Amino acid sequence: LRPLPRADVHVDALYGSGLNRAPEAAAAALIEALNASGGPVLALDVPSGLNADTGSCPGAAIRAAVTVSFIAAKRGLYTGQAADYVGELELDGLALPADLGLAQPADAYLLQARALPPRARSAHKGHNGHVLAIGGEHGTAGAIRLCGEAALRGGAGLVSVATRMDNVPSLNTARPELMAHGIEGPQALAPLLERASVLAVGPGLGQGAWGHALWLSALDARQPLVLDADGLNLLAREPRRFERPAVLTPHPGEAARLLGSTTSAIEADRYAAARELAARYGAVVVLKGAGSLVADPDGRIDVCPWGNPGMATGGMGDLLTGVIAAMLGQGLPAFEAAGLGVGLHARAGDRAA
Repeated sequence: LRPLPRADVHVDALYGSGLNRAPEAAAAALIEALNASGGPVLALDVPSGLNADTGSCPGAAIRAAVTVSFIAAKRGLYTGQAADYVGELELDGLALPADLGLAQPADAYLLQARALPPRARSAHKGHNGHVLAIGGEHGTAGAIRLCGEAALRGGAGLVSVATRMDNVPSLNTARPELMAHGIEGPQALAPLLERASVLAVGPGLGQGAWGHALWLSALDARQPLVLDADGLNLLAREPRRFERPAVLTPHPGEAARLLGSTTSAIEADRYAAARELAARYGAVVVLKGAGSLVADPDGRIDVCPWGNPGMATGGMGDLLTGVIAAMLGQGLPAFEAAGLGVGLHARAGDRAA
């Protein structure tokens, strides 16, 4: 392969939106040469090598500075591995009639920036839900504290925490507005379940006898719930379909366990994985990662366009669980609560960055 000529910008037009395999050897060599050129690359429609439907890269792929996608937004450019290849994304309709695509419904939707409406001046804490956060095995008090604090910051009227007795003094000292209870078994949990309107289950829960017993009690209760972390790992061991509002928030590894699959298979088609999880468990599913997906059991998917790699750190999932629980507590249906929670969480991360 001859060296590429010097240029201020290289334009990638090797492959279009239909590629679903690794590029052939000659094209792969060109892709690697473009990536090594040191200059910016403008990708036309889709960065060559990226699957426009799934966002996966089965082989070499262009790392573009800017991608100009044509006519319609391609769902694969907004999630998963695409974040490393697309760069700045622009859509050009090529001056085609705006109603041209109306006969073909969208397969997914981008989340829009929004918030809860202003509260009535007469509002009191009883109007905004009572979240019960369950978790915090020995050594993981931080996880359940993050979850509970996020529920408070998300607007929940009251937040109780059911955790190991050893964690109560630190929670009371650091965050006295959390009502922390030392709970050593299901019988002690029962009164807290009666008072709660929403459950947030899993941060720091563990998969031992203590966590499993509290998990069973929570899943047998009647309240809407958010299930995360070891709450999901226990569900993978003992599957059940939910008959009440429920939001599952797996990362790809947890999603693989819930589907009896592999992380690489989940990442190969995140849209299909999110839909299968939602249908199998009868719950709204948030498949976390770059371009988080929010799926409902009927097949609707919303895609989060916000977030940044600084959010790839321990505790972010605990915060998301608390925020979504707060949205449920303030009266939103599960799909709306999950979408708004994901959006607020990601936008807060961007503001912090």
